[in-house]
Amino acid sequence: MSRYFTKDHEWIEVDGHTGTVGITDYAQGQLGDITFVELPGEGSAVKQGDSVSVVDSVKAASDIYTPVSGTVTEVNGDLDEQPELVNSEAESGGWLFRIAIADANELGSLMDRAAYDAYVAGL
Repeated sequence: MSRYFTKDHEWIEVDGHTGTVGITDYAQGQLGDITFVELPGEGSAVKQGDSVSVVDSVKAASDIYTPVSGTVTEVNGDLDEQPELVNSEAESGGWLFRIAIADANELGSLMDRAAYDAYVAGL
C-alpha cells in the first residue's frame, strides 16, 4: 500500500483501486480536541479537491477535501460515537472514508511522506 498527502493535510492510503482517507497527525494537532465529524454520504461522487467532510473541534470547524476523484464507498461509523479517534489515531483508526479511485493519475499531484514532512517542517 502507498500513502500520499495533500497540502491541506489529508492523507490517502491506496490499496489497488481503493483509497482510505483521513487527516494527518499534524492537522489534528492544529485543530485540538475533535468534537464531531460530518462524513460524506456513501455513494457520493466526488472530484479531487472537493470539500466532502467537516471536522469540528474545540478551536474551529475545518473542511476536509478529497485527495482524489471517485465514489465514496464506506465511512468510518465509529466516528459517530467516538470523534476523538481522529485525535488519538489520526493516521490509522481515525480514518474518515474510503473511496473508489476514478483516476489513479491524480495521485501524481500528491506528496509522499518525505515531501509532506518537509512541507510541514516549513510551516
